[in-house]
Amino acid sequence: MPVPAAGGQPSAARRFSHSPSRCCSAPAQNFADQGVRVRQGNFTDAAGLAHAFEDAAQVLVVSVDKMGEECVRQHRTAIEAAVTAGARRILYTSQMGAGATSRFQACRDHAATEEALRTCGVPFTSLRNGFHATSAAHFLGNAAQSGRLALPADGPVAWTAHADLADAAAAILADEGRFDGPTPPLTGRQALTFDDIAAITTELTGRTVTRTTAPDDQFRTQLTGQGVPAETADRLLGIFAASRAGEFAATDPTLADLLGRDPVTLRTVLREQLSES
Repeated sequence: MPVPAAGGQPSAARRFSHSPSRCCSAPAQNFADQGVRVRQGNFTDAAGLAHAFEDAAQVLVVSVDKMGEECVRQHRTAIEAAVTAGARRILYTSQMGAGATSRFQACRDHAATEEALRTCGVPFTSLRNGFHATSAAHFLGNAAQSGRLALPADGPVAWTAHADLADAAAAILADEGRFDGPTPPLTGRQALTFDDIAAITTELTGRTVTRTTAPDDQFRTQLTGQGVPAETADRLLGIFAASRAGEFAATDPTLADLLGRDPVTLRTVLREQLSES
């Protein structure tokens, strides 16, 4: 994943593509055309990653789109490759709520990865990102058209714009050592429930959206009936269980401080998503 170089130091953060099928995707090619060194890397190829990270002062490891042991194993491969390459700091995109006892599998995976970072022998920064706001839009589905939002019971979540988190990562890379270990939660200013999201959608569209609570078992059956694997359905339910336990409710001013402005609100993200659909 392309990341910006830090503080005018061209080797501070190395850009690489982790696609196994081709060397340069279109975005990566755009960087290459600007004179940025682009190298292929793959989370399952330790030697290839070490080559991709060669001469990098800092390495940003972006968490893979997987859960469970395979996810943690691939993260460990990237961490070991960064150490082998001689990086002086490793940064990692974690998540607020990361913990070994979290009700959400991804947060347990992040906790295991952070433990690997603590024992790798190189200083690290773990970016405790807020929950991506686009996930709220995904769960919203076609509720704006149907007028019904049926989801399991939930709790408040500090939904945060992905672009803001990318800008925060750039700022942290540019100010090396500003955070050692896990950051404070990098979140928007509000934690909202799906009751709130239904109300916002009603205001944005002018069509009433009613939020109803679907029992967990019913929601799981609905997902598996639509072809969602049972394991995936259970992991999605983990998001709601974790939110009910308050794991994603914290808000913190750190993201706004890094950005030098207020973070993008969930309302803005939903407005954009609804206009596109």
